[in-house]
Amino acid sequence: MIGKAIRLERIMNRNTGRTVIIPMDHGFSLGQIYGLHDMPQVISAVSEGGANAIVLHKGMVRHGHRKAGSDIGLIVHLSASTSLNPDPNDKVLVCSVEEAIALGADCVSIHINLGSANESKMIEEAGDISRQCTRWGMPLLVMIYPRGKGVNPTDPVAIGLCVRVAEELGADIIKTSYTGDPMSFAAITRACAVPVLVAGGEKGGDLESLAMIREAVGAGAAGVAMGRNAFQRDDPARFIRAITRVVHHDATPEDALGSGA
Repeated sequence: MIGKAIRLERIMNRNTGRTVIIPMDHGFSLGQIYGLHDMPQVISAVSEGGANAIVLHKGMVRHGHRKAGSDIGLIVHLSASTSLNPDPNDKVLVCSVEEAIALGADCVSIHINLGSANESKMIEEAGDISRQCTRWGMPLLVMIYPRGKGVNPTDPVAIGLCVRVAEELGADIIKTSYTGDPMSFAAITRACAVPVLVAGGEKGGDLESLAMIREAVGAGAAGVAMGRNAFQRDDPARFIRAITRVVHHDATPEDALGSGA
């Protein structure tokens, strides 16, 4: 598994064992959204902010990755759906592990929605991707959430199931929702042997968002994967710099925003 170990070093900070990942795959589902009109510019801002990695779909890698700014880890997202689909929880594969390798990826990611009508298909596809990742020494980030009719998206039992399913599938990193409660989330992270990241959620205030991240990290989260809540800021580099201070230096939200951010 030396290939996975080498690539994971580009995603996870070796000193803290944590990571700040900025997903920028939203254009596939939402179209030409604010914050992602100029991909080279936003990728440069994200790298300037000190994020460990970004998430892109395969077609966007050529338009911005590593063309400007500091070096940054690349995660190629393999799953997709659009907002025009009557069931936006239905994700399909649009890229392979081999394609991601050819693009220079350090990691690949897939999306699973437990409780959705197409849960079984997504789990089956994830199992196949996991086998390919083992074969090629490619780290696997599983983004997994409880989503579907009658499903509570912040239920600790449901989120705990999501994390366990991802670990059983062979995930090297897991992204899921925060329960909103440090005690329940700590129980979930303690029961998992691989890093668990919290999703950034919808855009909130600076202090509010940083406080959530700090609380989750205190409950055992290995960092955050935050998309719109980060790249749609007026100054993404400044806010991401504050996130990295919270995640990697245990700074308070106030200190993170005030120390030259």
